[in-house]
Amino acid sequence: MEEKSLRIYADKTFFTRITNTLTKMLIPTKIGINGMLISMKRNNVLKAYEMNLQTENSEDIEKKETTLKKYDDVFALYLEAVDKHVMDSIYKKVKNDTATEFEKDALARYYEVIHIKESEYIEYKYAKQKYLLELDYETVKELNKEKLLKKYEPFYLSKMDNLYKGLLKHYSIKLADNLSYQNKEMVYEKIFATLEEYITKILPIKMEEKEENTYQEILAEYDKFEQFSVGKLDQNDAIQKKMTLLAISRKLFTHSLPLVVAEQCYIKLLRDTRSLIVDTRVIKKQEKAYALLIKLIEDYNIKLLSTKIYWDKPEQRENYKAFWKQYQEIIKLKETDYLNYMKQKETLFITNDLKAVRKNENKYYKIIKFYLNKLVELGAIKALKNSCYSQGHYIGRKVETCKKQ
Repeated sequence: MEEKSLRIYADKTFFTRITNTLTKMLIPTKIGINGMLISMKRNNVLKAYEMNLQTENSEDIEKKETTLKKYDDVFALYLEAVDKHVMDSIYKKVKNDTATEFEKDALARYYEVIHIKESEYIEYKYAKQKYLLELDYETVKELNKEKLLKKYEPFYLSKMDNLYKGLLKHYSIKLADNLSYQNKEMVYEKIFATLEEYITKILPIKMEEKEENTYQEILAEYDKFEQFSVGKLDQNDAIQKKMTLLAISRKLFTHSLPLVVAEQCYIKLLRDTRSLIVDTRVIKKQEKAYALLIKLIEDYNIKLLSTKIYWDKPEQRENYKAFWKQYQEIIKLKETDYLNYMKQKETLFITNDLKAVRKNENKYYKIIKFYLNKLVELGAIKALKNSCYSQGHYIGRKVETCKKQ
């Protein structure tokens, strides 16, 4: 029985080795077949893309619709081929421990996309297409065929533009839903992550393809963003990076990220910065956060609210008009009396934000106190020390403030 048992074990080992050997031999074959299929489907979709471009402005509506449908069909078949490559080739290579680090990372990201299918189907639809396109773009670059890359990039950029815009529209619609505070915060983070991904991965390619003056308006903001792409960021830097992303988005995603949504994102950053100011006990860090708040208030009022056409309440519009008039008067001092200009601008911003936070004094009492102290330092108000009795009880000593006459 022992001899029989050993013989069976030996046979199993022998057949396992044969199976493993065959699998390893078949994997390259699978990769080769999938590679040829992807190449064929890729060529088809590039031809269809060029045909679609040619008929885009055609007056022949029937021809235009036919060409677009063909383009959509071959695009779907192309993505299916790339998807099959992930499951047939990359999955088996990872399973057999023959995958490269890139392939391991690609499979991990694939499952990150797949897991949201049941809960967030629309997001999944955009994210999966984006993932598959990005994966094949890396393959095209590795082929090192300049002619193919030059032909592929316009198609790739066109599709990726649509997918990123689709994701941002989806998140914008979600913000309009009756979400809990935690879920809203998650959507905000997804918006910022999507903007960052686009500016990191897609915008540099577009800037190489287009003439430099096409993106002249965002170059300064783009340079700021690049400063935050290296090293570990603290909370202050993270907020500043998001502020820069929003500034760029106002130029690139005007319709996909509507002004009302961008405004909500700015308000979230203002809220985060106020919290950062009152939560830190290190004076240097607090002053750094305060300087960021001043920049953020300026961006919010000048880059966003100044372009706002529709206001929920007429009084909000009138209040902003008064603010804008004051701001324009202060701007005149910039060239002749810079220190006074900075002082008055800071006073205007803090006074204006103080009105906003005073609508919820219980929540923002800490930042209100901070603002009042700042206004005293700026000479905008006086501090009056008082102690008094009320209905026979001692209230205590406190600091009251009033406008400086």
